[in-house]
Amino acid sequence: METKIFDQSKLNEAAAILAEGGLVAFPTETVYGLGASALLPKAVAQVYQVKGRPSDNPLIVHIAEPEQLEPFVDNKHPFADKLMETFWPGPLTLIFSIKKDSLPSIVTGGLSTAAFRMPNNTKTLALIKQAQQPLVGPSANTSGKPSPTSAAHVQHDLAGKIAGILDDGVTQIGVESTVLDLSDPTAPPIILRPGAISKEQLEAVLQTKVLVDQHLVTESEAPKAPGMKYKHYAPNTNVMMVNDQDWSAAMAWAREQQLKVGVLAGPTIAEQVRFEAAAIYLFFDDSVEAATKGLFAGLRALDESIAELDVLFAPTFPESGLGAAYMNRLKKAANQSFFQEN
Repeated sequence: METKIFDQSKLNEAAAILAEGGLVAFPTETVYGLGASALLPKAVAQVYQVKGRPSDNPLIVHIAEPEQLEPFVDNKHPFADKLMETFWPGPLTLIFSIKKDSLPSIVTGGLSTAAFRMPNNTKTLALIKQAQQPLVGPSANTSGKPSPTSAAHVQHDLAGKIAGILDDGVTQIGVESTVLDLSDPTAPPIILRPGAISKEQLEAVLQTKVLVDQHLVTESEAPKAPGMKYKHYAPNTNVMMVNDQDWSAAMAWAREQQLKVGVLAGPTIAEQVRFEAAAIYLFFDDSVEAATKGLFAGLRALDESIAELDVLFAPTFPESGLGAAYMNRLKKAANQSFFQEN
């Protein structure tokens, strides 16, 4: 199968493929999604097959306007409308209890709930409208590996396996959306996966406490939302997290162990390690925004480096605001492994 690259002028062709049950990857402000009609079980089954993803892992349903929720959701949480008015289109996924049999069980992972999002990308919103049906859209990569933040990343993983890719350059944010559980209208909202919309932002809008689910799902458990597995987003090369004060010790340890080290970092840390690192993926500045945008691309680039690296070091950030999303992804990529000086 040839995987076509679609631009704005070919939206009609991409939409027709989706409506007929084919797979087309699409851009969002977070990462690229692997699109298929959420109403066609055979198309959704192809998504799981192409990604190598367990079918108990529910998929996010992408819509082009809030009115598309109506066939699926009738008992919305009292905070739902306020959240959609404030954050949609944008990187916030909302989980609702759904009408019985309104979505195929292969989309919901057999649950009585489903996750919905309205992405902030004009090309993809137009694609959904032209396809005239909601689209599932898990990250367009091999399951468990770093998520794709460019069409080139999708091409690397899925060329020859899907019909096409709608190209819109590099994504703006770089990690997946915040997932907020609103499935019980009588319960407080619960963040199941942190993202660019922070706990603090949600609480400021809702004027109430938002809970955070800290549970890490094991391989034998069925998650309620994507990205809840203990190890996820991981390259083939081992990843270690390095706290600010530990970089000298970490590089010394790697030298003693005769390990070739790849480093993801902003300019300050990069300058500190440049004579000892075998390869460096440079974030555009030292901020958590730059680290978040560059994390998945950096993991991919260093993992595929001709330097044949033994270990990747990545910086940590305080777990507040966007730092919560960055650290959530990094901890899973590193399988919770921090460098610790003996």
